[in-house]
Amino acid sequence: MVDQLRTAAAARPPERRSAPIEKQPVEFTGSGGEYFRVWIVNVLLSIVTLGIYTPWARRRTAQYFYSHTQVAGSPLEFVASQRRMVFGFLAFAGLYVAYKLAMQTGQQLAASLLLFAFAAAAPVLWAGAMRFRLGATRWRGIRMAFTATWKEVYLASWPVFAAAAIWTAFFFIAAAISPHPPIGTAGDGPALKLPALIPAVIGLGLLCVVLTLLCAIRLEYNYRRLLVARARIGGQVGHWKPVYADFVKVWLATALFFVIALVLVGLAFSTLTVAAGYLAKEWAGSNILTAILMGILAFVVMLLLMFMLSVPARAYREARMFQLVWNNIGVAHIARSKTSLKTGAFIWLKIKNLLLTLITLGFYRPFAVASEYAAKVGSVTLYIKGGTDQLVGELVKQQGAFGDAAADALGLDLIG
Repeated sequence: MVDQLRTAAAARPPERRSAPIEKQPVEFTGSGGEYFRVWIVNVLLSIVTLGIYTPWARRRTAQYFYSHTQVAGSPLEFVASQRRMVFGFLAFAGLYVAYKLAMQTGQQLAASLLLFAFAAAAPVLWAGAMRFRLGATRWRGIRMAFTATWKEVYLASWPVFAAAAIWTAFFFIAAAISPHPPIGTAGDGPALKLPALIPAVIGLGLLCVVLTLLCAIRLEYNYRRLLVARARIGGQVGHWKPVYADFVKVWLATALFFVIALVLVGLAFSTLTVAAGYLAKEWAGSNILTAILMGILAFVVMLLLMFMLSVPARAYREARMFQLVWNNIGVAHIARSKTSLKTGAFIWLKIKNLLLTLITLGFYRPFAVASEYAAKVGSVTLYIKGGTDQLVGELVKQQGAFGDAAADALGLDLIG
């Protein structure tokens, strides 16, 4: 009996032990002071060259942040071709100048055709930008790539065309039910009356705004999902988990923040208006210029308050989107990411950075950018199955055959 048990135990296949999970942080090793030196040179050279230095400035900025982003102990590399970045910049500048010239010279048809062509080509431009961004990224010598087909890109872009169709239908309907001018050049026809359908037109317009917002949310979701799902590192594809409803919830909460901000701005503006009116009445006889200046000051303060109070809403959305994405993506079955970014702390950081940027007339901007980037990147942790060395070995082994095929499949990088 004992011999039979031993024989059965020996014949039983060994238990497969799951590979250990290694925890690796992502860190930003730069600082605001270092980035300030890069930023101030970029600004000065862009001013001196009337903006022509912009693609070189973008490359220097990307190289700084990539080289100071440590992923599992190794920095990212930005290896984009400067020639392609200059070509992309000149192409966009040329299209913009052509559109402006067409508008200023009264060539509405040409301007409309240019705008329509840009809208139709927007998915191609977005895909080209993503291919350029990932194709220019290296980690430990391993290439990244964006492998979505043109069909997938245009299918993901359907909200763009849906929004265009919504507003086209609205303008046709509004034109059909709007009141027409009275017959006769002298206006001697029947008196023009506002139709009872005006409230319906306003309601239809609000419905179009809501539908357009939903299209914008869907477009953001589709593009983010496609970017992750069709991104490759080595021979491994990205893993995407969020659903569209998650994005809608974040946007609804952001809208609530913004509505609260509008209410606060309305109350503040009402108070300022009453105060300005009182001061204008007091000083109208003696100093009319002071009264006018008080009114202008109240308006400027109102705009500043509106901008300031919108910051929490925008910061909330940025933080929640970052959490939603980085808590639910990974690389195939071998790596997952998690973030510990705190929404409240990030909102306060954005408010503080805005105040300091305003106080310093913009010179605190590079410090703000570096601190916000560090807060987001430093909150990410990677969980790698089998450890970093095993992951790198698999990716290097798999990218050999993939690299040549991807180079042909990706085509021309359109923009940089």
